[in-house]
Amino acid sequence: MTIKGCMFDFSGTLLRVEATENWLRAVLDDACVPVTGAEVAEYAQRLERLGALPGGISPQVLPRHLEQPWAERDLTPECHRAVYTGLARQAELPWGDEVYDTLYARHMTPAAWNPYPDTAEVLRELRQRGIPVAVVSNIGWDLRPVFRAYGLDVLVDAFVLSYEHGVQKPDPRLFRTACELLGLPPEQVAMVGDDRRADTGAAALGCPVHLVDHLPVDQRPGALLPVLDLVG
Repeated sequence: MTIKGCMFDFSGTLLRVEATENWLRAVLDDACVPVTGAEVAEYAQRLERLGALPGGISPQVLPRHLEQPWAERDLTPECHRAVYTGLARQAELPWGDEVYDTLYARHMTPAAWNPYPDTAEVLRELRQRGIPVAVVSNIGWDLRPVFRAYGLDVLVDAFVLSYEHGVQKPDPRLFRTACELLGLPPEQVAMVGDDRRADTGAAALGCPVHLVDHLPVDQRPGALLPVLDLVG
């Protein structure tokens, strides 16, 4: 059947969060904290091992008290914040307790995100072909300002965010909502994402699924381009 619509994941698919060291350094620089490059590198490594940067690498080991909240982190803004500030606190940063909230706030800013090289090209081409697009994301905050900052919001017809619907991927209900907003049956809507578990949940509805690798922006120049071959 001809594909007449597309759903895209956000983090690791259309945009990628900054490197952990850049994330930490930006916060410390904004606060005018004197720090050496070696210190930034050391504490950034701690944060990365802990999976403390939302959109970055997942934790290798979760503290027991965060195991259940981690599984539900994208259902509410409160849970999302508590989980990620809780992970960051495990790094025992030496710059005061307020740094954890400041780090969390930083990751929600457009400056913390970069589109993949082919993101705008693919979304623009889909718009020109009359293919409606939805962004379907497991997330605990409103990503629309990030899209606006890069001029990508005008290329998206619907944002379907887990915290706004109380449902997380791979639950098919989130994908079904997106298809309904696009006005198309699921079998005519492709899902494009990087998470082999969460994003393949769309297949339960009959949606074709195209997977890309969650890589740094400079290491993935054209993974979204094959999507254009899927649509009619």
